[in-house]
Amino acid sequence: MSRALYTAATGMIAQQMNVDNIANNLANVNTTGYKKSKLEFQDLLYQQIRLAGATQAEGSQVPVELQIGYGTRPVATQRIFSQGAVISTNNPLDVSIDGDGFLQVVLPDGSTAYTRDGAMKKSSQGTLVTSDGYSLQPEITIPQDATEINVSVNGEVSVKVPGDPNFQQVGQLELARFINPAGLKSAGRNLFLETEASGTPVTGAPDSEGFGRLSQGFLELSNVEVVDEMVNMIVAQRAYEINARAIQTSEEMLANANNLKR
Repeated sequence: MSRALYTAATGMIAQQMNVDNIANNLANVNTTGYKKSKLEFQDLLYQQIRLAGATQAEGSQVPVELQIGYGTRPVATQRIFSQGAVISTNNPLDVSIDGDGFLQVVLPDGSTAYTRDGAMKKSSQGTLVTSDGYSLQPEITIPQDATEINVSVNGEVSVKVPGDPNFQQVGQLELARFINPAGLKSAGRNLFLETEASGTPVTGAPDSEGFGRLSQGFLELSNVEVVDEMVNMIVAQRAYEINARAIQTSEEMLANANNLKR
């Protein structure tokens, strides 16, 4: 009976973590460039009571095995990099990525992080930065007297200045791709970090060689589907309740066994 108690407890712990993950997805439903995640589970070890193929005393062979499992455990948080919905902002510094690729930003320690959040800002020096002030890589500076900014689908950044009717190119946005984007480490602040599992990044111009194209004046929203997450929460809640019921049933059976002597 104690086996059932511990097995059901692993199920409750797993479902609690599942609800935690769903809650995080729902909390980020309006986060720009957020990619939802799902929890994956594995069953635990089994107690082998009788092996399949074993020969019994009368000479017959056991056709199937007899074994009892010991529950479940969470093993992975799978990040889903499907395309999120795109909204118009009419802000010339906002860009969305339609397809594969990440914008590159430089962190204060000099390392590179990656993001799908295209809400760019201008620093006091005119450098394009994220909302946290991290510079884009390669660095792009907008002239102080620029009257109009244009970002093409292939990442060319050009401006108009007084006295010149033509656009002047001031920089080129680059995107980075990974062979296994699900292996990236989530660092918060809409940033991802490279890991050994993700592989090394391959950089290139947008709208070329499989990289996504940019859309100026748009932002990519979260790819979280609220209805799907609510359904997943209901399923997780019911699974939690069933495991709690299994613990209660096991406790009642233990109490009945303990009362047999009376």
